[in-house]
Amino acid sequence: MDEILAKNLRESVLKFDRQNVKRLVQESLDKGIPPLETADVLTNAIREIGDGLSRGEMFLPDLMLGAKTVSVGMELLEQEISRIGQKRKTLGTVVIGTVFGDLHDLGKNMVKTLLVANGFEVVDLGVNVGHSRFVEAANKAKPAILAMSALLTTTVAEMRKVIRSLEEAGLRQRLKIMVGGAAVTKEFAKDIGADGYEPTAVLAVELAKSLVPAQTE
Repeated sequence: MDEILAKNLRESVLKFDRQNVKRLVQESLDKGIPPLETADVLTNAIREIGDGLSRGEMFLPDLMLGAKTVSVGMELLEQEISRIGQKRKTLGTVVIGTVFGDLHDLGKNMVKTLLVANGFEVVDLGVNVGHSRFVEAANKAKPAILAMSALLTTTVAEMRKVIRSLEEAGLRQRLKIMVGGAAVTKEFAKDIGADGYEPTAVLAVELAKSLVPAQTE
């Protein structure tokens, strides 16, 4: 990709300039630059924000603004990638959602953004996701990881129900399960049989990376 264009695109993401990101992405497409190359610039930029968050140099609103900024460009790129039949290499697919009864999505969205930036394909089920929808998505997407979030103590028990439903459907052994959210503890995660627990978005990505090799070897 053109060095100056890549530099301008990166800086536009870091300045949360959505309009300029959209313009530059369109410019890259008009110039015939492979969309995957442009996508790499966007994901590297959002990864920079995630790294800054882990060092305490940036904050949660920065990550959310960065995610919204990048999504403007990604929409254009994904359309072109689909049109020409290209597919990005991924570390694996992650199905993610906030469990039934819980409408909070800030933490889930941050984890999703960083997973995508680090090379995962993510199927986001949204919020208020019942156990049957998790099972359906796991059966359809065949993910390496299923990730659940819960902020409310009144909904955290839904995670146990999801795992039980996956077992009943014969899907549990095919994937790894990671959980997080304010209502979840390490002890609870172990008790329900989850494969991993991480309360922070940045380290949740590292957890996902550690789970993938054992699942995909």
